[in-house]
Amino acid sequence: MRWHDTTMTTVLIVDDHPSFRGFARQLLEREGFHVVGESADGESGLRAALSLRPEVILMDVQLPDVTGFEITRRLLAEMTARVVLVSTRDESDYGDDIKSSGAVGFVPKAELSGARIRHLVNDPVNEQPAAPSADDKSVRILDERSP
Repeated sequence: MRWHDTTMTTVLIVDDHPSFRGFARQLLEREGFHVVGESADGESGLRAALSLRPEVILMDVQLPDVTGFEITRRLLAEMTARVVLVSTRDESDYGDDIKSSGAVGFVPKAELSGARIRHLVNDPVNEQPAAPSADDKSVRILDERSP
């Protein structure tokens, strides 16, 4: 599934710096994204994401209450979204944490652009399977019982 084909992609920005949230909002809206909300910490970001259901979540790695890695793992256990991690630090500083969090990628804050976000969320390598529905689980259970 491509995330920016015919409609504006919805985005939630989770970052503890108001100046970066404002910058990111202006940049992304200017480049065709629809920012549906902003949060200043991980827990409020989690609540906002579950309520707003954005397609893309721009997640700061270093939040005041919990890491962006942990919030990303918790979010992706509850919903389908593309999480792009951001930080003022370099990607290499985080080792395997970016990939193991389930995020589709990382963008240094100084290099944020709509094109970078689109590339990450539309890359087929980053396709996430849809969360199974209750019906899918029951079908699987019935299939396992069949000879």
